[in-house]
Amino acid sequence: MRKHSAYLLLILFSLFGGNRNALAQQLPLYTQFMFNSYVFNPAVAGTNNHYQLRLNSRFQWVGMDDSPQTNSLSYYGPHPRKDMGFGGYIYTDATGPISRNGLYGSYAYNLKVNSEMRFSMGLSAGMIQNRVDGTRISFLDPSDPIANNNTVASDFSPDASVGLYLYSTDYHVGFAAHQLFGNTLNLFDENTGLNKLKTHFYLTGAYRYHLNFDYSIEPAVIIRGSLPAPPQVDLSLKAYYQNFLWLGLSLRSQDALSILLGYTHENRFHFGYSYDMSFSSIRHYNYGSHEIFLGMRFHPVKR
Repeated sequence: MRKHSAYLLLILFSLFGGNRNALAQQLPLYTQFMFNSYVFNPAVAGTNNHYQLRLNSRFQWVGMDDSPQTNSLSYYGPHPRKDMGFGGYIYTDATGPISRNGLYGSYAYNLKVNSEMRFSMGLSAGMIQNRVDGTRISFLDPSDPIANNNTVASDFSPDASVGLYLYSTDYHVGFAAHQLFGNTLNLFDENTGLNKLKTHFYLTGAYRYHLNFDYSIEPAVIIRGSLPAPPQVDLSLKAYYQNFLWLGLSLRSQDALSILLGYTHENRFHFGYSYDMSFSSIRHYNYGSHEIFLGMRFHPVKR
């Protein structure tokens, strides 16, 4: 790993876990957000009639030393008789010696708005572990007060998120807020003010338009932000063929253009892949970012 000063390490720690750019997002970033919206919004649990398992693996800025890697696994679905749902997910997000691990459980309740539309409310609660492996860090200045602290620092914090989700067969709109407690991490003696977990907000939406029996298109958007940083916007457009093949493009503001493709087998097994081509200055130092999505849909538990 490249050498860092103590204060550079603190800055990196305040930014890790998100897109690691000037927007200073702390939470994991996914290009294929539209295929695992439950991770962003707990209200999605129970909105389908089946349970499903979703795995996302993201390898960001391939070719750079200690580049970010993110993995998440989620499982969620409905109550067989009542208008509610349950779920849980775990994730790990690492950038060199700096990492974050999370474990959450969710509950959601949905109600009928009219014959075509429903509204869901959800809550997730869990724990996050923030960790710095000091044994993997070297310092340019050996006189730095924490240069000889070659230990593993770890901090556990309770966490919670809430979400709202309005949906029908062909469209949905959602809003969620994460890191509601705004905990301060106790990993360093220095009071820099950089190690506070900021509340993050997500606004999502998508609409499925059927061109004919075989083809459909779906524009989707996610707006993510954390004050006082400016929001970041992902715009995507996917084209589907017979609901089992898809191809799409996604544009992330101030960051990257992405190509998406995927396949669904017998409406049960899902596979997706995306490749991000950055148009920021960091593009000169890496070979892009790769993301893999795997999903499994179980038999319906609710009619």
